[in-house]
Amino acid sequence: MALRKRSSQTARRSRLTVLSAAALLCGALLATARPAGASADPITHPERDWLGSQVAKHEPGSGRMLVRPNVVQTPGLDVSGWQGNVDWASVAANGARFAYVKATESTTYTNPYFSQQYTGAYYAGIVHGAYHFATPDTSSGAAQADYFVAHGGGWSKDGMTFPGMLDMEWNPYGAACYGLSAAGMVNWILSFSNEYHAKTSRWPVIYTATSWWSQCTGNTGDFSSTNPLMLANYNGSPGPMPYNWGFQTIWQYADSGVFPGDQDYFNGDYSRVKALANG
Repeated sequence: MALRKRSSQTARRSRLTVLSAAALLCGALLATARPAGASADPITHPERDWLGSQVAKHEPGSGRMLVRPNVVQTPGLDVSGWQGNVDWASVAANGARFAYVKATESTTYTNPYFSQQYTGAYYAGIVHGAYHFATPDTSSGAAQADYFVAHGGGWSKDGMTFPGMLDMEWNPYGAACYGLSAAGMVNWILSFSNEYHAKTSRWPVIYTATSWWSQCTGNTGDFSSTNPLMLANYNGSPGPMPYNWGFQTIWQYADSGVFPGDQDYFNGDYSRVKALANG
């Protein structure tokens, strides 16, 4: 009887040894299937990639300058998951009339605070829109446009919703222009823009800084006739326009101020804000 018990225990130990060896072998195979040092997802800190997060690092300016525009400007803001839950009643009481909210990055990240921020702005009477932080080295423009639309970046003609916005700025993970040539970058932006238009009937707003646009598109490719411009410049005036825009629709003039997140001006009175929303 004792002999049979010892034999049974020995058999169980043998099976466990075989299973452990198999698990180790599978782990080794998985390890060799991925290049050394490679990451399953190159987007490692999307919560820190907000609208203008790289502009502040690459362009001078405190972001806290007092601005006295010569024409009517409508105040607004942009936020991301970095701000968490936003007190929209307070934002509206302080005079904000529009807001852009980060929805997505690449084809793997969605802002965990998007619903509170996006719908909260709407219910506070603030015209709202969603934006996508572009990573042109991770997938095609069309693929990222599809992901954006599927995760909050769509548009409806309700008088309260801006077309989605494409955030084009310096790469937070490596080479400034994401390893693309000027022609490759223009084609990537065009792919996103065309796909977004096909899905929503609207052309996306393009966010950028003039110096990034010059560096990474080589001042080629003309989006001025289709895509409204949101321009980042923290030096007290919008400054020179990127090729071939004649003016900015929205100016991100500071990275902090009375509102949460970044401080923006719409280039015109509230009727122009509504006109962009309505298309």
